[in-house]
Amino acid sequence: MRLVKGIGKLGIWSRIMVVFLAAGLLLACGERPSATPVETFKTYIKAIRQKDTKAMKVLLSNATLKMHEQQAKAQGVTVDEIIKRESLIGESQKAVDYKDEKIDGDKATLQFKNGSTWETMPFIREDGVWKIDKQGYADQMMKDVEDKNKQMDDLINGTTTPTP
Repeated sequence: MRLVKGIGKLGIWSRIMVVFLAAGLLLACGERPSATPVETFKTYIKAIRQKDTKAMKVLLSNATLKMHEQQAKAQGVTVDEIIKRESLIGESQKAVDYKDEKIDGDKATLQFKNGSTWETMPFIREDGVWKIDKQGYADQMMKDVEDKNKQMDDLINGTTTPTP
């Protein structure tokens, strides 16, 4: 009760100061925005270099982790071993260049240089956090192979279909 009476005795400027102080405290306690796909990618590359499997797993999508679980089961090894074996970049590659971050809703892509080749890494936002979607990467590679095979079949069979 005394506190309330004390506030009543404060001058207008003191009241304004209390309001701003309270607002500042509320803002300071707010959540930090989640990492962008570029930041996720940089963190993943750092984890690869440090061989930090735990950090790598946190940055992978659920579908990617499921894919790695299936690979581990088929090969009779742990998921950690599968993740350690995989690398987006060559071990001798010192710097990783990236460009063209594109975000479309809960999906994103980022081009990165692997050796002398530019590749595209898909990302997916899960629970508000950007994750590397190697499953999407594998799906895209399979689609590309299927498209190339269809083109070869068309050439061999003498049929042509318009390419989209």
